[in-house]
Amino acid sequence: MNTETQTLSSRLKKPVRQWTKCTFWSVIYILFVAWVGNFWWLLLLPLIFDAYITKYIPWTWWKKSKNKTVLSIMSWVDAIVFALIAVYFIHTYLFQNYQIPSSSLEKSLLVGDFLAVSKASYGPRVPMTPLSFPLVQHTFPILKTKSFLEKPQWKYKRLKGTDILKRNDIVVFNFPTGDTVCVKQENPDYYIQCFRYGRDVVRSRTDIFGEIVYRPVDRRENYVKRCVGIAGDWLEVKNNQVIVNGKPQEHFPGIQYNYFVQTDGTRLTNEVLEKMNISFDDIALLDNSQAAGLILSLGMDPKFPVYNFPLTEESYKEMQNTRGVTKLVIEPCSSLVDDHTFPLGYNKNWTRDNYGPIYIPKKGAVLKLTTDNLPIYERIIRVYENNKLEVKNGQIFINDQPATSYRFKMDYYWMMGDNRHKSADSRYWGFVPEDHIVGRPLFVWLSLDKDKTLFGGKIRWNRFFKNAMR
Repeated sequence: MNTETQTLSSRLKKPVRQWTKCTFWSVIYILFVAWVGNFWWLLLLPLIFDAYITKYIPWTWWKKSKNKTVLSIMSWVDAIVFALIAVYFIHTYLFQNYQIPSSSLEKSLLVGDFLAVSKASYGPRVPMTPLSFPLVQHTFPILKTKSFLEKPQWKYKRLKGTDILKRNDIVVFNFPTGDTVCVKQENPDYYIQCFRYGRDVVRSRTDIFGEIVYRPVDRRENYVKRCVGIAGDWLEVKNNQVIVNGKPQEHFPGIQYNYFVQTDGTRLTNEVLEKMNISFDDIALLDNSQAAGLILSLGMDPKFPVYNFPLTEESYKEMQNTRGVTKLVIEPCSSLVDDHTFPLGYNKNWTRDNYGPIYIPKKGAVLKLTTDNLPIYERIIRVYENNKLEVKNGQIFINDQPATSYRFKMDYYWMMGDNRHKSADSRYWGFVPEDHIVGRPLFVWLSLDKDKTLFGGKIRWNRFFKNAMR
């Protein structure tokens, strides 16, 4: 037996415990590669074998050092690197944390709720922007620099999940029109700003709108809404009622609308409003001298106080029976709200409360294209599905070929907030493509009330482990 054979034989003589660990992690890695479907990653399998058995690579060289400083520093580096790798894979393929930042889903989910979001539910996406820092969506805090490299960009691919996205699911997704962003004015989005003020103004007035930046699909801001329409559905909103395929949407207790509430002069106290779970930030008391015209148009008396705030069906009934309340009127649409419903500039008189009907595209479905419906599906064809789109002398051209129809390449979804009058949702920016879907919230693991102090009820213990899927 030659020296090299003896050396290899000695390296293979490891305790059963080491061989067990090597086998366990090798099997886990092979199953993961099979799930991802990229078998080139199997070329890294020998590294696992070497780490546990042959040890040709000095993975733990620093443990033999007699220098205490080296031992201390490298033990921290080792722990941090392992943690970052573990977090990267868990965050990318299994779970992530999401905090509710706005009231668009109240009262189903509240501002200050922290959600455990399952990416495995609908199947995790293989990273489309692979060179990005884990746990940072797009911008490093404090440094205010990008947390990702735009190149390379990988094609969209979704792994097999444990479920499919169903109508009325609450869903986390990347903001579809968040591809182009005014860093100083992110809400409303870039396209609405351009519609209101003109593209040249938005791009030239960096003092107001800031730098204009581009973000790839998986680096766009995360949103959470309820999926009220899935691919293939026809959806319509009539007098605030969502109707899908001719049937009214299922009732959810958390759905709320804004109301004007008049009293006989009685002031509604914080205690009364807090009892109905109305956030202080959502309460407005009208200036009767300036809003007299609006108050009269609501059939109310400008001499008495008028409030504006959201109510669920339950809190609406409570408010009706509240001492001093004389009249409640649901908030009507205003020109300020309705001047930017999707698609922008579409002359259909669609509003926040009365919208559609609109078809939600399904992968493989063929739609007859006309100059009338083209504005609805233009962004899908041109941006989400990457085609060249032009209209010349009333004729539609796709990739320089005359087109009278279009076959969709992806499924699309329609998202709305349960806080129907205070939600920037699909009524304003349109469809959510399937490649923007992040995952499904499972439960609330922490809930903090921004209106209260730490020892005054800030932690909402009753919401811990609340099911976030309804």
